[in-house]
Amino acid sequence: MPQAQASIVIKRDPDQIFAITNDIARWPELFKEYRGAKVLSFQRNGRFARIEFELTNEEDETWQSWRILDFEKREAIAQRGTPKFPFFYMHLTWTYEPVEEGVRMTWIQDFEMDPKAPVTNEQVLARMTAHMQNNQEHFKKVLEAMPEAAL
Repeated sequence: MPQAQASIVIKRDPDQIFAITNDIARWPELFKEYRGAKVLSFQRNGRFARIEFELTNEEDETWQSWRILDFEKREAIAQRGTPKFPFFYMHLTWTYEPVEEGVRMTWIQDFEMDPKAPVTNEQVLARMTAHMQNNQEHFKKVLEAMPEAAL
């Protein structure tokens, strides 16, 4: 199974970055390619929360996913729901490690393309890795430019 991974250090408080980057409603401001993000359900029980949500990209494609947040470990795991195509499987893990300069945010995506997809795992892995790095650079730029009061 292919795995894309990218990390970046953001000069901000780890808890703030964890909260903002997992606020699905804010994803259109953080991700360049999402024009819509709608939370369908949010349930928190102490340390953990489960979010079900819907995303819409610039091509007007919409899909649902779920995400589990671990506020103690500062970790999010997610999986693409319906429709899955062009993926057979898409699992994501985001971690937030406190470092001297702020927080190291790491994204890991394990996936497999549907056999009927017009692209191969290898093609998508190269695109996905570059795409993750571009998105993280954009996150860094946006988040470090935010006034403290906006966090």
